[in-house]
Amino acid sequence: MNNNDLKYLIGLSHFPKFGPIRMQKLKKRFSVFENAFKASLNELIKAGIEENVAQEFIATRDNINPDEILEKLEKENIKAVSLGDKKYPKLLKEIYNPPHLIYYKGKLNENNEFNIAVVGSRKFTSYGKMTVERIAEDLARNNLTVVSGLALGIDALAHGAVLKANGRAIAVLGSGLDKQNIYPSSNRYLSDKIIDSGGVLISEFPIGTPPLRHHFPQRNRIISGLSLGTLVIEAAIKSGALITAQYALEQNREVFAVPGSIHSPTSQGTNDLIKKGARVVTSANDIIETLDLAQITTYIDNKEIIPETPEEEKLLSHLTKEPTHINDLIRLTKLDTNIINSTLTIMEMKGIVKNLGGMQYVLAR
Repeated sequence: MNNNDLKYLIGLSHFPKFGPIRMQKLKKRFSVFENAFKASLNELIKAGIEENVAQEFIATRDNINPDEILEKLEKENIKAVSLGDKKYPKLLKEIYNPPHLIYYKGKLNENNEFNIAVVGSRKFTSYGKMTVERIAEDLARNNLTVVSGLALGIDALAHGAVLKANGRAIAVLGSGLDKQNIYPSSNRYLSDKIIDSGGVLISEFPIGTPPLRHHFPQRNRIISGLSLGTLVIEAAIKSGALITAQYALEQNREVFAVPGSIHSPTSQGTNDLIKKGARVVTSANDIIETLDLAQITTYIDNKEIIPETPEEEKLLSHLTKEPTHINDLIRLTKLDTNIINSTLTIMEMKGIVKNLGGMQYVLAR
């Protein structure tokens, strides 16, 4: 898709009633999205858009300026990718009615299919906290990307555990990605940390979209759609996490659940999932074995990093998954401080090392 077509697809996405189904009708009817954006009432009706919806779009599209939207996106450092783009997440593309456009902020890795969703209740117990932190951290240490919803509770704990393990997190929002609409606002700092650590924020909602209640079930299908499987850790019998699990089943993805006390309201939902056939999980290894990911994670972990310069070779011989201070690297390599700084910067850009702050460095893979 060229930039002009993407621009008008972005413009169409700012009309809330153009969801995946109606967008597919427009794509089928019109050769390019610019024609769809500028179409007459009759043309829209011929495309299969209901007359009242078509009239509403025509009445409001004068207030949608694609060029101004692009400027706002650039200002917020938000990018967009269409369904036909090679950067569009492969697993998400496979679900029923995937979004024709997703917005993202951070690094959207191509061909990253090793994602596990970890979701649960906003109201968690000490058991839930201990469990999510251990399992999410272990998933990250096994080079699996953890997907969640940035919500309070289990979601935020999962993201935090991944960051602690220097892993990669994907947060899917039920609002626009502009700072004003990051929800909950108390997790804005966490969202920044996810981006800074090489992760990404994703939403199908355009900038300026508030976190409305009905957006979150819609958001949940993307969480499960991005993932090979969904793990539920603590969920009441009517928890939104169970909606994510249901979407995973519909998408033919695995559903996992952590068992809990029969006396705990926050375990009623997970225990019920297990009774209905969800796989019991007591460790990250249960997920890795079920999805047959052991060889994949070992391959990723042991993938050889080939240095391209003598300086890189010297630094790599002293860098591990454990933090190393730059002063120790200077002492061990005998290299000049300026050379080490510039080499580390280049290696970070290549994705070889990660700067943890405080002049501490680790291998990024």
